Amino acid sequence: MSLRRERAPAAPVERLVLVLGDQLNADASALAGADRGRDVLWMAEVEEESRHVWSSRPRTALFLAAMRHFRDARRAEGWRVEYVALDEPANTQSLAGELRRAVDRLQPRQLVMTAAGDYRVAQALAAVAADARVPLEVREDGHFLCSTAEFAAHAEGRKQLRLEFFYRELRRRHRILLDDAGEPLGGQWNFDHDNRGSFGREGPPPDLPAPRRFAPDAVTREVLALVTARFPDHPGDLAAFDWPVTPADARLALDDFVAHRLPQFGRFQDAIWLGEPWLYHSRLAAAMNLKLLDPRTVIAAAEAAHREGRVDLASTEGFIRQILGWREYVRGIYWREMPGYLERNELGAKEALPKFYWTGATEMACLRDALGQTLRLGYAHHIQRLMVTGLYALLLGVRPRSVHEWYLAVYVDAVEWVEAPNTIGMSQYADGGLMASKPYVATGKYIQRMSNACAGCRFRPDESTGESACPFTTLYWDFLLRHEALLRGNQRMALQVKNLARLSPAQREAVRQRAEVIRSGGGEPPRADQVELRLGEVAAPVRRANRSSTK
Repeated sequence: MSLRRERAPAAPVERLVLVLGDQLNADASALAGADRGRDVLWMAEVEEESRHVWSSRPRTALFLAAMRHFRDARRAEGWRVEYVALDEPANTQSLAGELRRAVDRLQPRQLVMTAAGDYRVAQALAAVAADARVPLEVREDGHFLCSTAEFAAHAEGRKQLRLEFFYRELRRRHRILLDDAGEPLGGQWNFDHDNRGSFGREGPPPDLPAPRRFAPDAVTREVLALVTARFPDHPGDLAAFDWPVTPADARLALDDFVAHRLPQFGRFQDAIWLGEPWLYHSRLAAAMNLKLLDPRTVIAAAEAAHREGRVDLASTEGFIRQILGWREYVRGIYWREMPGYLERNELGAKEALPKFYWTGATEMACLRDALGQTLRLGYAHHIQRLMVTGLYALLLGVRPRSVHEWYLAVYVDAVEWVEAPNTIGMSQYADGGLMASKPYVATGKYIQRMSNACAGCRFRPDESTGESACPFTTLYWDFLLRHEALLRGNQRMALQVKNLARLSPAQREAVRQRAEVIRSGGGEPPRADQVELRLGEVAAPVRRANRSSTK
């Protein structure tokens, strides 16, 4: 490694501009007004960011490859970039340690940064500045369409926070999908009911368009080799790594999605099909979360496609709601509720995360597919996350923070501001309804309806007790039984809780015992060739009750 960075600076450093791994936009607020002759950009690769959670190799590689391309682009523009590589001998392997080393050597008069997307990182860097007695200016992140102050103003005085009201407010403020009178196109704000299609027995069409791939260049190949050597025991496969790591490639990915998959995205956004990880989804979240792609650009491209008659309104609105709605909403909640949000546990869940979440080795076909895909590619679409991996952890009663740390570790698009509220609030209902108005719970019949997973699985989604009972269905009824008193007060859960009245005391006990078999087995029943507790004599009445259960 070159020792060029260890030499004394050629000129006094006025400002050290901190650039984090998820702030790779050239128009970042931290760079506004910077002087290329007197200011220095600082970036650091450190093991801490891959080890504070057991970060998958695809996730680590994506961050590092995108960072190095950003570094090279800025240097080509004439910026001085102080860049610490992961394998430099002097690397302290923490952001705080590397910032302190840079401050001690460069003696900048001021530190400037765009607000971090992770509370832990923000606190660590602020502590370094305070200890070194160097002023730190933290600027609002202009990447987002709603500032943290604007979200706080929206939330002020409200008894409940709900996405729909926030989403409408942003639609009006930014004049997105509105007619000339300022009303929503199509006469309604939300087309969610039109966007719940499944593929049926035929499955997706044989000409399902595959997303555009981006073959690793020399910089990315160097990163892949480094990550393979440095994190041999971390999950994930780098052989299929093909993510965009530059703004130019991210824009090509956007254009490809709008042209080939957005037209069918709305209808099939909730559908699952084994062995088909991408379907009609965009694969753009990682590029946006690293700031390679501006959400305004994404929204404008989708809206233009609709106005030009290339995409129907339901697909366009459903996609824009994910970006303008959920993405901005969860960020507002994260910064409003931190630091205590990560410890929220409204349902008192205490089980350990099953070990098969790290291996994919389970007999449950839907989980095996979603987990295997996640561990291999670092990706799963939102219904796989919410209604397969997340649902199972919720029903099993896994400690929410453990679920959060798994999601943060395995997905390439995971940055804490977006991942934590989606996991702790939306998926695990650990915040007691701050994010979502009800727990999203369902039996295995929901997965049967939305996928082909149940056809080849040994478990039966319409059974909740006995050797062939679907663990999702068993744990669904057990979840309602365990939280009956709490859920009875939730109007949106009224029908599901009411169905409990159909179960006799013997049936309730049978469900509880079967759920205990699952928990004592590490999160799933014993394998088919092992001895199981037999409760088949009470299965039929419970099976009838299952027919009334809904998502």
